[in-house]
Amino acid sequence: MSLAASPAQPMPRQALPSGSLPSFAKRRIFAFVAMIFGMFMAILDIQIVSASLSEIQAGLSASADEISWVQTSYLVAEVIMIPLSGFLSRAFSTRYMFAVSAAGFTLMSFMCATSNSLPEMMAWRALQGFLGGGMIPAVFAAAFSIFPKDKQAVVTPIIGLVATLAPTIGPTIGGLLTDAFSWHWLFLVNIIPGVLVTVATWTLIDFDKPNLALLRDFDWGGLIGMAAFLGALEYMLEEGPSKNWFQDDLLVIALAISVVGAALFFWRAFTAKSPIVDLTAFGDRNFWTGSILSMVLGIGLYGLTYLYPVFLSRVRGYSALQIGETMFVSGIAMFLTAPLAGFLSTRIDLRIMIAIGFLGSAMGTLLASYMTKDWDFWELMLPQILRGMSLMFCIVPITSLALGTLPPQRLKNASGLFNLTRNFGGAVGLALINTLMNERMDLHLARLHESVAWGRSAAEETLASLTRAYASLGSDAALAATRKLSMLVRREAMVMALGDVFIILTVLFVALISMTLLMRAPRPLAPGAGGH
Repeated sequence: MSLAASPAQPMPRQALPSGSLPSFAKRRIFAFVAMIFGMFMAILDIQIVSASLSEIQAGLSASADEISWVQTSYLVAEVIMIPLSGFLSRAFSTRYMFAVSAAGFTLMSFMCATSNSLPEMMAWRALQGFLGGGMIPAVFAAAFSIFPKDKQAVVTPIIGLVATLAPTIGPTIGGLLTDAFSWHWLFLVNIIPGVLVTVATWTLIDFDKPNLALLRDFDWGGLIGMAAFLGALEYMLEEGPSKNWFQDDLLVIALAISVVGAALFFWRAFTAKSPIVDLTAFGDRNFWTGSILSMVLGIGLYGLTYLYPVFLSRVRGYSALQIGETMFVSGIAMFLTAPLAGFLSTRIDLRIMIAIGFLGSAMGTLLASYMTKDWDFWELMLPQILRGMSLMFCIVPITSLALGTLPPQRLKNASGLFNLTRNFGGAVGLALINTLMNERMDLHLARLHESVAWGRSAAEETLASLTRAYASLGSDAALAATRKLSMLVRREAMVMALGDVFIILTVLFVALISMTLLMRAPRPLAPGAGGH
C-alpha cells in the first residue's frame, strides 16, 4: 500500500474551502487549541526545572554533579520520541497518539512530584520527556494539514509563539512556583491542564484514522539505531562541557555508541521497507534549508535562555524569582510581536522576514556583548526585546517555508524531523557555549591575574582598601581581602567571557542571513484566498 493512499493520512486540504471555515471545522479548532496547550506543557517542562535545581537537589539528597540528570534524562528521552512520533501518529492516528501521550505525560508529572530519590526522578522524568515529545510535532503537522493556506498566517504565529515562549518563561514560572510553594509544584502544575488536554483531544480529534498495517513492517533495527544515535549524542552534548569532553571515559563510550547507532539508523533508513523515519523530506530544498535555520534558531532560543540567567545569577547575584522577572521581557516581546509576524507573513516575502529576524538577533547579541558587571534590568531590556521580536520574525516564516510547501502525506514525518533540528540545535548550542565560555574565562583569568600581581600599584591599592574594610576581622582581614579580590577577578573574567560568546553568536546570526537566498519563494495564494 502506498503511503499517499494510506487511510492514516489527513484529509486533503481542499476539504476546507479557502476564505471561510465550515461548521464542522469548529470541532477541529477546539481540538487544535487543546493540542496547543499540550505542546506548551511539554516544551515548558524542558526549562521549568532549570531555575530550581538546587531546591530539587536538596529534596532528593543528590549531589551537585548528579542533579543535572533531572534535565538530561528528560531531554535524552524527548529527542528520541520527537522523530518517532511521525510514524506512531500514522500508525495509530493523531487522536490516539496525542491523547495517550498527554495522559502519560500527566501521570509522569505526578510521579515526578512524588519522587523521593534521584533514580526515581530520573526514571519518571525520562518517561515524561518521551511522552511529552510525542505531542510537539503533532501540532506542527496538524497546523498545515487541517487548515487552508489563507488561515495558516494566523495558526503559524500561534504555534511559533508557544514553541519559543514556553522555554523562555520556563525559568520564570519555575521560580514563582518554587518560591511560593515547593519544587513539587513544578510537576503538579501539569495535572489539571493535562487531564483537560487528554479528554479534549480524545473527544475532538478526527483528523485521520489509524493504519495498523504499518506495524507489520515496524523497523526495530532502525528504532534501536535511532535511540542509540540520538540518546548517546544528547547525553554527550549535555555532559561534555562539565566533564571536559573526551577526558571522561563515559563520554568516549557515548561517542562510540552514537557512531554505531548512527550507522545502523541511516542504513535502515535507506534500506528498510518501512523506515522508522523517512529522510526523503530532506530532498526538498525549502525543508533542508529551513531545518538548518531552525537548528540555528534553537541555538538562539535555548542558548540565550541560558546565558542571561548565568549573568544574572553569577554576576548580579539574582535569585531564581528575580531572574524570571527579568527574563519575562523577552516573553512579552514575543507575545506582542506574534500578530505582527502573522500579518507580515501574508504581505512580504518570507525570506525577507527571516533575514530581518536574524539581523535583529545579531543586533541584540551585539548590544549584549558590551555588558558590564553593573548591567541590570534596564540595560538588558533592549537586547531582550530584540531577541523576543526576532525569534517571532524567524520562526513564523521558517516554519511556513519548511513545512507549508510539503504535501500533506509527508507532514507528520517532516514535522518530527523539523522539531528535532530545533532541539538538536539547542543541545549543540549549549554544549558549544559552555565549552567556549569555560575556555574564554580561563584565558581572561590568566590575563587578569597578571594585572593584579604584586608590584601592580592599582592591585596593591585595591587590596589595601579591602583589608581596611575587613579590619574588624583582625588578623583574618588580609586573608578576607585576598579572597574578595579573587572573587572580583573571577567576576570580571566571567563578564568578559560572556561578552566573547555574544560576539560569536552575532557573527553566526549575520552569517545565516545569506542562507535565506537558498530558499524558494512560496507560491502566491490563488485569487480570493487571501486571509481577510
